[in-house]
Amino acid sequence: MISTPSGPKLPSSIQLLHWLFRPIPFMQQAARHYGDCFTVRLPANPPLVFFSSPEAVKDIFTSDPEKMPAGQTRAIVQPLVGQHSVLVLDGARHAQERKLLMPPFHGERMQAYSTIMADITDQTINRWPVGRAFPMQAEMQEITLNVILRTVFGIEEGAQFSHLRALLIELLSLGTNPLNLIPWFPRLLGPFTNRQRLMQLIGEVDQALYEAISQRRAAGAAGRTDILSMLIEARDEQGQPLTDIELRDELVTMLVAGHETTATSLSWTFHHLLQRPEIVDKLKAELHQVVGADPVQPQHLQKLDYLDAVIKEAQRLTPIVPVVGRYVREPVRIGGRELPAGVVATACIYLTHHHPAVWPQPERFDPDRFLVKRPSPYEFFPFGGGNRYCLGAAFALYEMKIVLARVLSRVTLHAAPGRTVRVVRRGVTFAPSEGMPVVLDRLAA
Repeated sequence: MISTPSGPKLPSSIQLLHWLFRPIPFMQQAARHYGDCFTVRLPANPPLVFFSSPEAVKDIFTSDPEKMPAGQTRAIVQPLVGQHSVLVLDGARHAQERKLLMPPFHGERMQAYSTIMADITDQTINRWPVGRAFPMQAEMQEITLNVILRTVFGIEEGAQFSHLRALLIELLSLGTNPLNLIPWFPRLLGPFTNRQRLMQLIGEVDQALYEAISQRRAAGAAGRTDILSMLIEARDEQGQPLTDIELRDELVTMLVAGHETTATSLSWTFHHLLQRPEIVDKLKAELHQVVGADPVQPQHLQKLDYLDAVIKEAQRLTPIVPVVGRYVREPVRIGGRELPAGVVATACIYLTHHHPAVWPQPERFDPDRFLVKRPSPYEFFPFGGGNRYCLGAAFALYEMKIVLARVLSRVTLHAAPGRTVRVVRRGVTFAPSEGMPVVLDRLAA
């Protein structure tokens, strides 16, 4: 009889508390005790079988998506992103939706956004106080949200922009808290959660988005470069457009998947850089050599090898999302182990990225790793893998390079004294504690 691998023996409710409030020590302790494969059990969930060897990760990512779908492992976010979101779809509908969403995120389409990204970054930098600590995480969120409103939603600054922005900020604050998303938590904790307000807020956001979609359809999308306009014009293989509900769900998906994650990745990158001034100097030297005194342009990005390595090393050391999973519909062999149906095969990004057999001195921040080695997509996978590889990965990396280049060329920062930055959970992501406080020493024009 096929059985699940061994794992922590704690009651499922206690394992959930560990997973929510001390996820990294929980994973590390389980890995030390059980090795590269162990089972975690959470209430009202199928068993989660964690894998951290590249061989097992490859088996998961190359599995038959009909036999090991991913969409149903993300049911927790469906109240937020909707039932038509590419995040929760499986099978033919997922493949069709993914095909429609791919074109706006690649090639020349993204280059059109570089000026918007740089301008938004500069506007944010100009408001930073000199000599006083401020949270870098909040500033990066400001940038990434405004970038999404301009490049994805195609809304220019004004009353509509401000109204939708305020709604989305509150939605993201409530919607990234798992206590509000797990249905039985509000029933158990009642007034200690904000699920009722979250549901009300989703309705308000929907109304604002449907108005924006209706206005765009009426005005026509021809000649526009924002992603909403491109999706309005997109047609599937039968010549059918996306419905308003499908557009709404994908817009919210891009917001949820692209705002918090990119902002947090940027914050962690700054955290690592501020611990290593010699790496900052090396980065600034590369920027000076490749870009000069002018703002970074699209043609510069492919020449900024060290900047690329810095971002990747930050994603390796502090991945934003710790795991990605596939639901096992029928018995399967993963990493040399037979798994029964009814479990979730979980590729653990965090443990794989810290695996000493793959990454020597895994706790050391060393961008040179990515200059001398090109890791396989089963050793390094901050954006997931297989047929669920993040559609917005190229967009996120593009934005991160623009933002980092502008900040490093204009300011000198240091970490706020007396603060120890820890990993804390923000919804499904791992973020720096206290918003990653920094101090601005010098601001250039």
